[in-house]
Amino acid sequence: MNLCPACEKPLLARYDLTEAARTLTRDSLAKRESSLWRYEEVLPIQTRAAQIRLGEGWTPLLHAQALGEEIGCPNTLIKDESLNPTGSFKARGLVMAVGRAFELGATELAIPSAGNAAGALSAYAAKVGLPAHVYMPQDVPSAFRVECSNLGAEVTLVDGLITDCGAKVREKVAQHGWFDVSTLKEPYRIEGKKTMGYEIWEQLGWQLPDVIFYPTGGGTGLVGMWKAFDEMEQLGLIGGERPRMVSVQSTGCAPIVRAMEQGTEFAEPWEGARSLADGLRVPSAVGDFLMLRAVRESGGTAVAVEDEVMLHEAKRIGRCTGVFPCPEGAATLAAQIQLLESGWLGGDETVVLFNTGSGLKYAHLWA
Repeated sequence: MNLCPACEKPLLARYDLTEAARTLTRDSLAKRESSLWRYEEVLPIQTRAAQIRLGEGWTPLLHAQALGEEIGCPNTLIKDESLNPTGSFKARGLVMAVGRAFELGATELAIPSAGNAAGALSAYAAKVGLPAHVYMPQDVPSAFRVECSNLGAEVTLVDGLITDCGAKVREKVAQHGWFDVSTLKEPYRIEGKKTMGYEIWEQLGWQLPDVIFYPTGGGTGLVGMWKAFDEMEQLGLIGGERPRMVSVQSTGCAPIVRAMEQGTEFAEPWEGARSLADGLRVPSAVGDFLMLRAVRESGGTAVAVEDEVMLHEAKRIGRCTGVFPCPEGAATLAAQIQLLESGWLGGDETVVLFNTGSGLKYAHLWA
């Protein structure tokens, strides 16, 4: 387990940002490739051979004008992560985790996953020729199982939740010496996810939005973007401004929402977790305190939405924008509407909603 040996909490990668600032500039970015590798000064991969490329990053930031006008928030944008390899934002984290594991000499990789992370691991492991061992809940949609199997991974279905899958992975890692790429159990996935923060800033013309709505299970992307904003300030790219971060969860599994309401530093595990949005069915996250810290420091909040509302809002997004979102992505719109109605969010604010994956993998939910 690649955690801090003293406290068993996540490790975070650090960089010489003074040196990075010499070459990571607005002028230089204008000449770089349209992928997350454009930020190589602040990524952990040391060698070109480990920079795996399947087309990850630089996903579109779409102005959802018709959608925004319909809900009373015209400056609503969607960051569409479904256009990443394997159809989700998980490609960002896994390309970095697999590349760094390959660079460090790992021989076999393992992951617990609700679906999308497993698909991304399988793809990047296949690209570099490393065996991948995937543990997923028994009831995961068949599209995820087929994807992983066809990409060459060994798939094991577990009777339980992702936390039960994580226990199986820890057991096998201890037995076989596999490299564990569980969420925040190693410091590299977050480095890929943080590039979403850099991209938003570039795509908004060197500015950050007022509010970011992010569907939160393991929370790596939310924590990663918060880390990115701190790096960007140290690099001289932005000042002290920050977006308000909104953690979006399901009412059937909302440990971060409950912790926010109770004012606690850590989130107690959620008993009886349930949700049609597999990526939100995470009863206990190792990075809970990092998520809570980011939300609170930003002046943000956490919102839980009903599964049925997610499915309804997915259709609204599709009808108004042409994007077919996953349920987790649609949950962000449901949360935005809640906060508009409560007055927490102003109709004149610039808002970014994260669609973290393709609705095609969940098509059975609307059938």
